Amino acid sequence: MTLGELTLSPAAAAPWCADPYADAVRVGRGPLFLRRADGWLLPLDVERWCGHADRADLSVLDRCEGEVVDLGCGPGRLVAALAARGRPALGVDVSPAAVARTRRTGGAALCRSVFSPLPGEGRWGTALLVDGNIGIGGDPRALLARAAAVVAPDGLLLVEAAPADVDERVHVRVDDGRGRVGAAFPWARAGTSALRRHAEAAGWRATDQWEAEGREFMALRR
Repeated sequence: MTLGELTLSPAAAAPWCADPYADAVRVGRGPLFLRRADGWLLPLDVERWCGHADRADLSVLDRCEGEVVDLGCGPGRLVAALAARGRPALGVDVSPAAVARTRRTGGAALCRSVFSPLPGEGRWGTALLVDGNIGIGGDPRALLARAAAVVAPDGLLLVEAAPADVDERVHVRVDDGRGRVGAAFPWARAGTSALRRHAEAAGWRATDQWEAEGREFMALRR
């Protein structure tokens, strides 16, 4: 079945809000996928997102400087882990279910798009874009430019790249693999080479790159 063959109600909810993603976040488990128009499925690791920070996550958190904003915080494990360390941190996410779970686990979170006005713009020490969040909005360069406006002039951006050498912009839907799908929205994936190109075009320079638990990360400064 392709994306064009999926039937949605005219009142389909906004992506990530009242669709299969919200239900998965509430219960803390999948299955859950992003479905591309050609039927290709990208598994979403809901159980990891709803768990505790793992060793790969800690390799990111250990590099954080100053106050931290997690752009697209999801269920909030990173924000909660930072709070447990005593580091000021705020999660930002469009999903009410994700924001609610972040708050329940001890993190501070705001239900808002990363492209909307945010508290402390231009003053954050570190911004995070992990768990595939370089895909937010379907335009990595626009997202990286937005992140540049959020952090301080000497601030740090820590980004997770796709594990494959990919650079794509697509429209996808959240799919639970059991017949429920959400509304279509733009998404992107960028491997390390593409991420470096997009970052340089948006005025960032890479200062570090590392792999942890099979995940690829990059540290950027303006």
